[in-house]
Order: sequence, then C-alpha cells, then structure tokens
Amino acid sequence: MIHARKLSRNFTVKKETIEAVRGVDIDVPAGQLIAFLGPNGAGKSTTLRMLTTLLPPTAGTATVAGADIATDPAGVRARIGYVGQKNSAGEDYRVRDELVAQGRSYGFTWAGARRRADEVLDRLELAPFAKRKPGTLSGGQRRRLDIAMGLVHRPDLLFLDEPSTGLDPQSRADIWAHILRLRGEYGMTLFLTTHYLEEADRMAERVVVIDHGQIIADGTAEQLKQDLAGDHITVTTHDEADAATAAEVAARFARPDAVSRDGTAVRARVPHATAALPEYLRALDEAGVKAATADTERPTLDDVFLALTGRSLRENDTETPAA
Repeated sequence: MIHARKLSRNFTVKKETIEAVRGVDIDVPAGQLIAFLGPNGAGKSTTLRMLTTLLPPTAGTATVAGADIATDPAGVRARIGYVGQKNSAGEDYRVRDELVAQGRSYGFTWAGARRRADEVLDRLELAPFAKRKPGTLSGGQRRRLDIAMGLVHRPDLLFLDEPSTGLDPQSRADIWAHILRLRGEYGMTLFLTTHYLEEADRMAERVVVIDHGQIIADGTAEQLKQDLAGDHITVTTHDEADAATAAEVAARFARPDAVSRDGTAVRARVPHATAALPEYLRALDEAGVKAATADTERPTLDDVFLALTGRSLRENDTETPAA
C-alpha cells in the first residue's frame, strides 16, 4: 500500500538548508495498522505530508495506494483518506451538507453522495447531529466528523495525523472504538501518528520510529520493547554492603552495563524479568543476601525511544515548518 525509497525533504530557512527528512525507506502492506512515532521535529509530519501529496519531496520516490506521489498526485488523493490535525469540515454548512459536498468532490452523483453521507453518519453515530453546524459539536463529535470526511469516498488507505490529540480520555476511547470497528468493516490500511504512546502500544500491529529525519526502529511494539529497552528487575536490600553484593550477582543475569546501584537499590535490565526474578532471588539467598523488596517492570515505547536516542518521545520540540 506504501512503497517509499530514499524519500527526502529539505527546507531553506534564512539561507540555511535544513534536512527535515533524510532518505526514508518504508513499505506498508495492505490491511496493516502502523504507528509512525517521533517527537515534534523528528520529520514524521513532513513524511506524512509527502506521502499524502501535500508536500513534494526534494528527492526519492514513493507509490501510495498504487499511484506515484510525484507523477500522479491526483491518483494518490483519489485512493486515500487523510484526517489531519486541523478540522476538515467548514463552519458555514450543516454536517450532512459537508459530507455530501465531499462526496460530490470525489465524483459521486447527488443521490450517491447523499446515500454515502447518511451511511458514514450512521457508522460514526453522527446522524443525530446531521442538521447542526460543525462548530456546535463537541471535540469528540467534531473529530468523528473529520474521520467521516476522510471516509466518504471509501479509501483503501487512511492517514490519521494524531486523531485523538486534545480529547478527554472517554472521547479518545470512543474515537478508537469507531476507528477499529470501521477498519474491521472496510479492511482499510491505517497509517497514524500519535503522541499517546499507549495508543500505539495497544492498537498498532507495527511501530516505526523516526528521529532527525531517519527511521531508527521498525517492528512490533513487543519486539522493540524487548530488543531495545528490555524488562527491569529492581531489588532493595537492608544495607549498602548487601546491595553491592546484589549488584555483583545481578551481573550474572544481565550485562554489567545493564546493572545500576543507588544506595540499597539494585536495578538490572534483563530479557524476561518474570522468569529471571525467581532465579535472581535464589542466587541472592545463596550469596547470603536477603532482599527487602523485589519488583519487575515492563518497558514502554517511551523507554524504547529513550534507549535509542537518549531523549523522550514526549519531549515537545518544534517541527520544521513546511515551506
């Protein structure tokens, strides 16, 4: 559904060339739900704009839904849906009228556009608001309307740029319930960006991380967490002498550089914490050390990015603006 090679984009700011995206290679098979992650400034929004033909690449190639982004941008737009961070519908017309106009812009007849508008209104539980203007809707209702606008023409591929940002937890859960249900009904490929890492962890079948304009990790959330961050065991002892011994014992289960000690607390990164902890506690007992407390911790996607780059996905840098 997406095939990109060496996709790059430069900007000129005050006569200085800024490489926002540097040689991105990515393949997305049909039907996959992929989360594209990175802090602001990493290049993810610029990449998204190129894939959706909103921004021409400086170099590289990409086909999206079978059409070339450079030579056939209209073909790309006809086959994809795009839900940006800003609202899609205007303020002057009623909700149903906005959807009908969207259908007409994709070549539907008047009758076909009305039927399709009613269908997506029903699917996204917006029918009770059909005669209201978008500006009178709540944040969650407005976001559902944005998704409806992106689905009017039945795209095979839907881009979602931070679909739940700014919504309360209940509205976020509601949006995701609708997205996943529609995906199941239509069999769409979903390509999304989000700053809510728990969403990517739970929902995405694949996670791609971009930083400084380059893809630095690609795999399932579980693979990335296990390979790049790892589980942690934390044990506290009754004195620092025991902690020093506990750190030495921990090195048998983890690399020496994956063991740290702070006072009476010892922390070790291991492949499978729940399996390693009983063995570690037995080894401590044999060494004459009695643990005061013991705990295991599973990594998060933020831990993955921290391990890769030394900074957090939650850092709020400023992305280079589109030229």
